Amino acid sequence: MEALINAQTFPVHYRKHSFIVTPNDTNRYIYLIMKGVVRGFYKDSGFEITTWICHENEIVGAINNPWKDAPSHGYIQALEDVELIAVPRELTTMLYGDFSEANIIGRKMMELYYRVAYDRALICQVRSATGRYRYLLKVFPWMIGRVPLIYIASFLGLRLETLSRTRASEIRKKTIDDGLNL
Repeated sequence: MEALINAQTFPVHYRKHSFIVTPNDTNRYIYLIMKGVVRGFYKDSGFEITTWICHENEIVGAINNPWKDAPSHGYIQALEDVELIAVPRELTTMLYGDFSEANIIGRKMMELYYRVAYDRALICQVRSATGRYRYLLKVFPWMIGRVPLIYIASFLGLRLETLSRTRASEIRKKTIDDGLNL
């Protein structure tokens, strides 16, 4: 199994702001992020709607099923210079069919994926902008200072202005709270 993986996967690099996947690209690969941050998004009436943001040691692929030989419905974009390992779709299918341990590994990876997908879905259900921002700080703290606010706002389903006001309010509140704890 290891020999097959080493023979058929390969590193790819994308510069900041480059598109890794665009609509109508076929789902040929899934990617393991070795270095950097990428986001998945789609366009609706001229607006970019960020559906996920991932970083090192996460697997990403087309927004629709990455194991189908079909065009993508969205985009994957590098938010930093990224280093990825490209895994051919056919390789995953072959590994699942030929190696029982690949099924166990795949199941564990899907458990992790669904746990993060749950957090992404839950964040959109929080009613207030403050609640969404606080949940982001709790579950995805690595995004702060690393992901541009425009994409965080889109991910949270907020306008940039609303996110900026919310952040400023939370920073003022924290500063006051920290001052009272002296």
